[in-house]
Amino acid sequence: MMLVSGRQILNHAHENGYAVGAFNVNNMEQVQAIIEAAEETKSPVIIQASQGGLKYAGVEYIAAMAKVAAEKASVPVAIHLDHGTDFKQIMACLRNGFTSVMIDGSHYELEENIRKTKQIVEMAHAVGVSVEAELGKIGGVEDDISVDEKDATYTDPDEAERFVKETGVDYLAIAVGTAHGPYKGEPKLDFDRIKVIKERLNMPLVLHGSSGVPEESIKKAVSLGINKINIDTDIRMAFHKAVKAFVADNPDVYDPRKIVGPARIAMKEVIAEKMKMFGAAGKAWK
Repeated sequence: MMLVSGRQILNHAHENGYAVGAFNVNNMEQVQAIIEAAEETKSPVIIQASQGGLKYAGVEYIAAMAKVAAEKASVPVAIHLDHGTDFKQIMACLRNGFTSVMIDGSHYELEENIRKTKQIVEMAHAVGVSVEAELGKIGGVEDDISVDEKDATYTDPDEAERFVKETGVDYLAIAVGTAHGPYKGEPKLDFDRIKVIKERLNMPLVLHGSSGVPEESIKKAVSLGINKINIDTDIRMAFHKAVKAFVADNPDVYDPRKIVGPARIAMKEVIAEKMKMFGAAGKAWK
């Protein structure tokens, strides 16, 4: 069984200069696509679910599917809660075998974000689970999280240093110019900010809202110290495109396996390309 903690996966990425893809799931086909891509490219991987995904499929179903996938995998797999804001939901993930959780207190003032994050870190660490937090406000919409573009704020390096010291968090999501959901124009990342924060913290850093970011920008961000890259929208778009094309070509087919099967292949191809782009291919360890 290759189910490991988020800390194990991301510390390895931090020490070896690459990034691990964290891919959102809502159903079985997405879980299968992620694991197949990871096996194919020999990449460590993070299967993650948002609070919206857990409401849709159920935390027990998501956890069970992810654990079965990890048990059969020959690559390291972590199971992560993405953008956790609800205390009960985070506790449910801890009880159901998630090996990593995110507490997103970025919409609070710094002091309250520190207090809430520290509380989750203490509980999660007591049962061997790693914790991600966010500092700064990343624009866009993802399930229960919505930040208007005018309210998005970049991560302050001084605040980041204090935040990590006082909370004991394992990895930090930073706001450097990305946004959740589809982009209307090309995102401009603040590479200097990534470099400074990495030098100050010397720990795994996380990039949210990475679907649609140009490949050269992703690679530069990884070279400067990004170690976890979240991908959701690109997977959804691959799913939608494949299902739409199949139904258009086969309007009389009603077998869900035949309809969704091509989408699983399309998602796997997108995920495998991301793993190669992030530098994770070939980095799986025994």
